[in-house]
Amino acid sequence: MKFEDTVELAVESIRLHRLRTVLTVTGIVVGVVAVLLLTALGEGARRYVVREFSGMGTGLVIILPGKVDTHGSGPVYGGTTRDLTIEDAEAIARRCPSVRLVTPLAVGTSDLDYGGRTRQLMVLGSTVEILAVRNLGVASGRFLTPGDVRRGERVVVIGRTVQREIFRGENPLGKAVRIGDYRMRVIGVLARKGRSLGFDMDDVVIVPVVTAMRMFNQTSLFRVLAQAHSPESVGQVVTQAKSVLMERHDDEEDFTMITQDAMISTFESILTTLTAALAGIAAISLSVAGIGIMNVMLVSVSERKGEVGLLKALGARRRQILTVFLVEAVVLAGVGALAGSGLGVIGIYLIAFIFPEFPVQPSIAWIAVTVFICLAAGTLFGLLPARRASRVDAADALRGWAG
Repeated sequence: MKFEDTVELAVESIRLHRLRTVLTVTGIVVGVVAVLLLTALGEGARRYVVREFSGMGTGLVIILPGKVDTHGSGPVYGGTTRDLTIEDAEAIARRCPSVRLVTPLAVGTSDLDYGGRTRQLMVLGSTVEILAVRNLGVASGRFLTPGDVRRGERVVVIGRTVQREIFRGENPLGKAVRIGDYRMRVIGVLARKGRSLGFDMDDVVIVPVVTAMRMFNQTSLFRVLAQAHSPESVGQVVTQAKSVLMERHDDEEDFTMITQDAMISTFESILTTLTAALAGIAAISLSVAGIGIMNVMLVSVSERKGEVGLLKALGARRRQILTVFLVEAVVLAGVGALAGSGLGVIGIYLIAFIFPEFPVQPSIAWIAVTVFICLAAGTLFGLLPARRASRVDAADALRGWAG
């Protein structure tokens, strides 16, 4: 019996038991789709986080007030209460050769009122350097005035969403608005930025840092952002800024420094591990589908003992009988793998269409791995029934079939 004949017998058996075939293939399809969707979502999440952090700018060192201390109950933030001040930011800019730009940051939320319309939004207090550090732009008007940050002018630069919702087609430049208890003059409109790290940068306003600290009665900055001349000099920025702040804070390390690269690396590692874990969980359904193949093949062996006996009586060898049933199992697994891959890719593109901001896309590597696993599972779980069929005694099978 030629190999082509064994394949034809296997395909014919699959065709004759359509319902059983459909149910078996469906189990494989569900497993393949689950693996592809979950791995695509995990990879998409990783790319999204990297893109969001990269959108902040490059070579950033983020300085937070308070030190992370470790105690028996776990990490504790803000173990000290010393403020992070504008003077600290100025000292870093002045005394750290590896630092390209420094911008202090104060944050609060307040209502913006104009013409009887009110909108609650985030207020960022900063300096002109935030434009370059955070990759922002000005669509119209101008930004905060460079120079002495302590003047605390009552001016504001608004985002595009604020312009649309509050001014509704009216030119906002030069208009007086009220933010909390402060009367402010609009001097500029930010260029469209979109969401960044969960914040809608089109729905914020930026005021001078001193004005923001007065507005929210703050004595400490929320953050200090220091940008290195190049990504390679980030380590030098950390060393130099730490030395400056330790000197200013009486040799007490009451601040925390986080590098942008370290955050990206940490999130990438976490999300890569999570993707692998999700793939492992989804792969369990593939093993269940493989067991389903084995059960189907065992039933098929029981039903076709007479056929096996007849083939042996006609001269078919044990290896050829094994091949017939093994090919049947592999064909079931292969059809399920291909159909599941197609549906998985369609599902991934559907997610990308519904959520265009989420960078999800099918992975050729994961598709190849999944198809290989399916074929391997089909071979492995089909081997036992195939071996059982190859060991059927021809005389007993024909006797039982005839009886």
